[in-house]
Amino acid sequence: MGISKVERLMNLVIALLSTRTFITADRIRETVYGYSEEASDEAFSRMFERDKNELRDLGIPLETGRVSQTDPTEGYRINREAYALPAVELTADEAAAVAVATQLWESPELITATQSALLKLRAAGVDVEAPDGDVTITSTAALPGLRGSEDVLGILLSAIDSGQAVQFPHRPSRTEPYTTRTVEPWGVVTDRGRWYLVGHDRDRDAVRTFRLSRIGPDVTLLGEPGTVHRPEGVDLREIVARVVGDWPDAGQARVWVADGRATALRRRGTVVGPKTIGGRPGEEITLDVGMFDRIAREIASYGADAIALEPASLRADVIARLRAQAEEGVRA
Repeated sequence: MGISKVERLMNLVIALLSTRTFITADRIRETVYGYSEEASDEAFSRMFERDKNELRDLGIPLETGRVSQTDPTEGYRINREAYALPAVELTADEAAAVAVATQLWESPELITATQSALLKLRAAGVDVEAPDGDVTITSTAALPGLRGSEDVLGILLSAIDSGQAVQFPHRPSRTEPYTTRTVEPWGVVTDRGRWYLVGHDRDRDAVRTFRLSRIGPDVTLLGEPGTVHRPEGVDLREIVARVVGDWPDAGQARVWVADGRATALRRRGTVVGPKTIGGRPGEEITLDVGMFDRIAREIASYGADAIALEPASLRADVIARLRAQAEEGVRA
């Protein structure tokens, strides 16, 4: 019986973190649970290549190098210093909140898989380091957290792996209702502790990013396997960075608002001066971009009463949203 892609990737991360030496692909195939011994060399090579790309897309610092000075064979490991978080100091209240959060994600299945992977590595002779000479995992608090459903992540990774579109309920915020979205998934990326799906939104006919915690549990695979492909040269982390605000264009945005309209938007900005567009009097204001996706959505919500002027990327995003809204209105 096969295991899920999420479990296989987790086992691979554990293996690559548990040694300071480089591990060859053959050794990984032998010792990491999830790489079938019955699979052909070609099938393993394809699977392992996809998994390496997946880890890099998730921001995990995967390194390659010679196994030893006498063995030029290429091996793999995860840079511990780049992977580890700096020390975090919490107040009593903050620590209590973290404790509650970790309880939400405890999973006996994941704990069992983790311990099994470590035992297999040691049995195969891989040098597994651990503080105090041993490793005992009693809670998934020791594992990377997932803000969202593990089941949703598993289905999305499966769809990406098989090259299929997905359909799921999504809401822009916790207070807004769910709407059905149909997406060609390209990959899943983490940024600042949050997980995002990146892909082509068929309903909007545009590239979109979806936070996993805002995707409902009913994710459906669509179409035949192999019909969805990630475009060449697409940088998923770059796309997510743009959405969450860590992007060169982020900073200040210039926006026009009509007189007497978009009051909430106007209050948050700084008035530059009066400006007339299309015969309508209004004012030009500047705003801190903050989260790119949020401000684009807010400007678009005002329709013709607010116009993004700069940066060009924000203006293009708002226009795409307005066109999508118009097309939905026509279909309705």
